[in-house]
Amino acid sequence: MSTETVRSVMQAESAELEKLAESIDSRAIKRFEGMIRDEDRCIFFTGCGTSAMAARKCVHTLQVIGRRAFYLNPSDAVHGGLGAIRDEDVVIVISKGGETKELSAFIPCLREKGATIVVVGEKEESSIGKMASLFIRVKIDREPDSFNMLATASTLAVISLFDGIAISLMRESGFSREAFLANHPSGDVGARLAEGRE
Repeated sequence: MSTETVRSVMQAESAELEKLAESIDSRAIKRFEGMIRDEDRCIFFTGCGTSAMAARKCVHTLQVIGRRAFYLNPSDAVHGGLGAIRDEDVVIVISKGGETKELSAFIPCLREKGATIVVVGEKEESSIGKMASLFIRVKIDREPDSFNMLATASTLAVISLFDGIAISLMRESGFSREAFLANHPSGDVGARLAEGRE
């Protein structure tokens, strides 16, 4: 294993995040934050493959800060999982290319349930992008692997977006150390919170 390769990948991913930070649509982010400002509104994330892994990480981050966030499995959704969706809930669909059939097949069902659809991806003109109430463009120039195919920098970019949104919500709501501890009492984080350490 080459340490130089590891270092170069980290540098490439860091450079992609820097470029994205400069180009992200601030109006879209503000609209999205307005949609989820109500703490009683449920936020669902869905995706397939690597996007599903990113979705689960985003769910976890929002749950830690006390938001009602859940992962919606696309195949389970159409076998009863849609029962969890209520009018005015927000469903975030993560799809890099915007043509994933498993996702496009059940988005109309989400609309019938009254959910607001937010799509995070590269192509607003895609099949899934066209179904969005709000599209948030997250596009990198290149993945760091030789084939420009392995969803690495692009996955990190999506997670970084929702990390930023979560921290923005924390600051806006005055999320306290006590609330943090109540949600995360275990592990090193729980111990540091209980002891008042940072």
